[in-house]
Amino acid sequence: MQSQSQNRPRSTRSSRRKTNVSYLLAPSWPSWIILLSILIVGHQSAFPNAAAPTKYRIVGYVGGKTNIYAIGVEKLTHVNYAFATVTPDGNVVLRNPDAPGNLAQLQALKARSPALKVIISIGGWGADNFSDAALTDASREKFAASALDMLKRYALDGIDLDWEYPGQPGPGIKFRPEDKQNFTLLLKTLREHLDDLSQTRGRTGNNRYTLTIASSDGEYFDHTEMDKLHIYLDWINVMTYDLYNIATPTTGHHTGLYPSTSGPANQRCTETAIKQHLAAGIPASKLVIGAAFYGRGWTDVNPTNNGLYQQGRFVQAYSYAELQAKYINQNGFKRLWDDQAKAPYLWNPATKSLITYDDPESLKAKAEYVRSHQLGGIMYWEHSNDPGESLLNAIAVSLK
Repeated sequence: MQSQSQNRPRSTRSSRRKTNVSYLLAPSWPSWIILLSILIVGHQSAFPNAAAPTKYRIVGYVGGKTNIYAIGVEKLTHVNYAFATVTPDGNVVLRNPDAPGNLAQLQALKARSPALKVIISIGGWGADNFSDAALTDASREKFAASALDMLKRYALDGIDLDWEYPGQPGPGIKFRPEDKQNFTLLLKTLREHLDDLSQTRGRTGNNRYTLTIASSDGEYFDHTEMDKLHIYLDWINVMTYDLYNIATPTTGHHTGLYPSTSGPANQRCTETAIKQHLAAGIPASKLVIGAAFYGRGWTDVNPTNNGLYQQGRFVQAYSYAELQAKYINQNGFKRLWDDQAKAPYLWNPATKSLITYDDPESLKAKAEYVRSHQLGGIMYWEHSNDPGESLLNAIAVSLK
């Protein structure tokens, strides 16, 4: 799920352990303990792949470029496959012709990690036809039925809506003022259909079919009913990246955790986005913050403050793998650390170039933020940008 928001265009084993029950029959134990223990063991054996609830979600967005069989799925709780899209007549279809095979590969990974949930993400930057699909009762029902047909066809575990953005002009997409209310109604309709299917198939608790969205901050809240719609969602993937980009007047930490002392008073960061969500009454446990597996770069930057929050010319995005191979403390770039923002950045004084990004140190700080504020976890865009999984490893270790 690459976000290009109102301000943010973007280019982008479970091992089973056998239980020895012979000790449960020791004659010196009270009979009620023996009976209870037998019942517990019997329940475990009836559901050999059942996993204990996971405290923190680790959600990875995966696209068609990813080497799916190489994903360290034991580090993940959920995979969001990106993307399906909405046709002009309101049906949900897979965007990539390779997607059916990709989804089959993701399902095969459950042999290694049975608790893994595979979710289809619908939308993405530039994806149109949401406004029409959400417009009427009939169009909402058609969209929901089509989405559930896809879920059942590919044995998926949930639906993630990445509508960028209700009520706002994207890259040529249709939008309406009434998107604000219709988005809520669309989620309500999807929730009802997913709950009905969960009940029919006996999927309860953490195993019920999930519904999530990708959200933004700032004016996103002016065009959505976040205070109302969250009741229909299992969690919200907050796109706390692309906060500084081609559309912003200066450079800045595109995925910083806290405000930087060198930035403006109204700077965007993860903390301000989360506070805005909490102020809408959304439970902290439903908020999953975003990590960027890519950086954003500028050149011709004013060298004041090593280029941070200065005028410059936006250049491009860089995968984390590319940053590791060519830029971090290489080719004239020096890694610097903003201790206020808890964010790294690269500065090349010779070319006056700046790159902001996430790295293991910043992700450790984000994980600590999740823990200390009792949030729901961390998601990231996008897996193929870090095939070596050094960033995913940092998240997984920090959220254990």
